[in-house]
Amino acid sequence: MSTSTGFTRYAPIGSTGAAAQPAGPRSLIEVIRGLDGASTEMVDRNKTIFFPGDPAERVYLIRRGAVRLSRVYESGEEITVALLRENSLFGVLSLLTGQRSDRFYHAVAFTRVEMVTAPATSVRNAIEADTAVGLRLLQGLSSRILQTETMIETLTHRDMSSRLVSFLLVLCRDFGVPDELGITIDLRLSHQAIAEAIGSTRVTITRLLGDLRQSGLVQIDRKKITVLDPIALAKRFS
Repeated sequence: MSTSTGFTRYAPIGSTGAAAQPAGPRSLIEVIRGLDGASTEMVDRNKTIFFPGDPAERVYLIRRGAVRLSRVYESGEEITVALLRENSLFGVLSLLTGQRSDRFYHAVAFTRVEMVTAPATSVRNAIEADTAVGLRLLQGLSSRILQTETMIETLTHRDMSSRLVSFLLVLCRDFGVPDELGITIDLRLSHQAIAEAIGSTRVTITRLLGDLRQSGLVQIDRKKITVLDPIALAKRFS
């Protein structure tokens, strides 16, 4: 587990307060950026954003990149509960529980990440001032919950082949870019990163990806995976 954070924080980008900027039809990122104390932060790949138990002082929205949320158990095992994409909101449980130290997850930059963040107090004030802001945040949180449920379903597969295939299909859905070959996952994924995400080992993932490549189901080029036929991949291991 990483023990250091990799933040680069820009100057605050919101200074007028939520009351002076009603949410209206604005996007979630516009809502967060308009709050008092909002800023843009860059986090290097594999760097920790927050640990379990850290003070819940800020809310995060991913502008670019991917963030991995995981739970660490007493045995030392770390299990991925969500892999969040652009426009995903996280770090908001403190708004619901009222606690300042309710970080249940270990949040790590799965790729280099650009985030818009705002103090939890500013978010809470915005919700109290404008119910539309609360609705927008609730929609963002609902999306996060669905991503968590999907990842949990992926990890319920007992055999690692099915777990890997399920994970690749999730990545196609959330990070996939259609091209002439199939669907390319727009992330540079090392075998070690995949192994950590689904609770496997690098050696096992290397072997299984090799099998998929020999079967003509995937292609790998400079750590980018292209699923050549997602339907055939899903059917083969259904």
